[in-house]
Amino acid sequence: MSTPFEPGAPAAADVVPLSAPEIRGNEWQYVKECLDTNWVSSAGPFVERFERLLADYVGRRRAVAAVNGTAALHVALRAAGVEADDEVLVSDLTFIAPVNAVRYLGAWPVFIDAEPEYWQMDVRQVREFLEHECAWADGQLRNRATGRRVRAILPVDILGHPVDMDPIVELARKFALPVVEDATESLGAKYKGRSVGSLSDASCFSFNGNKIITTGGGGMVVTQNDAWADKIKYWTTQAKDDPLEYIHCEIGYNYRLTNVLAAIGVAQMEKLDEYVAAKRRIAGNYAAQLAGAAGIRAMPQAPWAESTFWMYTVLVDEAAYGMGSRKLLDKLEGAGIQARPLWQPIHASPAYAAMQPADCPVAERLYRDALSLPCSVGLSEAQLQRVVRAIGH
Repeated sequence: MSTPFEPGAPAAADVVPLSAPEIRGNEWQYVKECLDTNWVSSAGPFVERFERLLADYVGRRRAVAAVNGTAALHVALRAAGVEADDEVLVSDLTFIAPVNAVRYLGAWPVFIDAEPEYWQMDVRQVREFLEHECAWADGQLRNRATGRRVRAILPVDILGHPVDMDPIVELARKFALPVVEDATESLGAKYKGRSVGSLSDASCFSFNGNKIITTGGGGMVVTQNDAWADKIKYWTTQAKDDPLEYIHCEIGYNYRLTNVLAAIGVAQMEKLDEYVAAKRRIAGNYAAQLAGAAGIRAMPQAPWAESTFWMYTVLVDEAAYGMGSRKLLDKLEGAGIQARPLWQPIHASPAYAAMQPADCPVAERLYRDALSLPCSVGLSEAQLQRVVRAIGH
C-alpha cells in the first residue's frame, strides 16, 4: 500500500483532493487589516470577534480561542478537574489528539468502543463500565480494576456525525462526571435540533486545514461555565496575574490564538452554513450514485441527527466488492484520487500499548473496512463522477 498523504495538503492539479480548504470569502481583506494595523500576534480585535461568532453559532455563552484543537482539549480537561492518575472515558475510534490531551495531564484513558449503527461512542459500553466496573469509595467513583478515580467523559463526534449525547449526559450527571466533548469534526451538525457544541460542559473545536472551516491552525473551547472560561483564558495566556510585573501564580501555556489566524476564522465563519450545505449535498450525491455498488455501504445518518458529513466515508465489504478497503485505496490513488482509511483504534496504537486492555471490536472492524472519499466543500460534479466511476468495476 502506498504511503498516505497529509490530509489538507495541496494536491497536484490533476488529482482529486480528499478535503481541501475553501478560501473564498473575506480572508484576504481581514488579514490585510491585521497587517495594516500591526495586530498580528495573540492580541487584537479578531480574536474576540471569532470567539463571539463561534459561541453564538453553537449557542454557548463563552468561547476561548487556542492555538489548536489539542491545546483546547488540554485546558478544557484541566478546567473540568482532571488530574494526574485520574481516568477519562474516551472514544477509541478517533484521531489521537483527545487521548493525548488526557495523557498531558498525567491521566489515563479508558477506551470506549464505537457503536455499529452510526460509528460513535457506544453509550451501552459507557453505561456498563460506570455501573458495573466502577464503585464509590470515599465519595469518589473509582475503577475497580485499577483503583483510579474516574473523573470525566470525553466523547468524540467523528466524521461530522454527533454522538448520542442525551444518555451520555444523563450518565455523567448520575455519576457526577463532567463531559468534555471533542466536537471538532461536527461543527455545524445538529443533535435533535440542537447545535453540536452546546450539549456538554465544555466542547472543543479544531480549525486545521482539512476541517469544515479552517484558520490554518487554531482551536476553541465553548462553555456555559464562566469560571471555566475565565480559567481557560488565564491558562492559555501564560497565567499572567500581573502582566506589567510578570507575576505568575500558576503554570500556564502559550496557547492563545493569533489575531491573523482569528481573522481568517471570522471570514470562514461567515461561510459556515454555506459550507455545511455543500457537504450535505455532496454526501447525498454520493449516496445516490453509489447505491447500486455491491459491497459499498454509504455513511449512515441517525434519524435524530443532521450530520455535516465532514469526511464522507464508506464501508467496503471485501467479499461483496471483490477487494478490501486498502486495495481500493491503492486503486483510487492510481486514478489520481485521494482517499484515506480511518484512524487506527487508539487501544491498538503502539503509543498506548501500556494502557488497560480494551475490547473494541467495532472500532477494529471500521478501521479495517472504512475508506473516506474526496469531499472538499469545492468538490465539483465532474470530480465526484470521476470518483464514482473509479469505484465501479
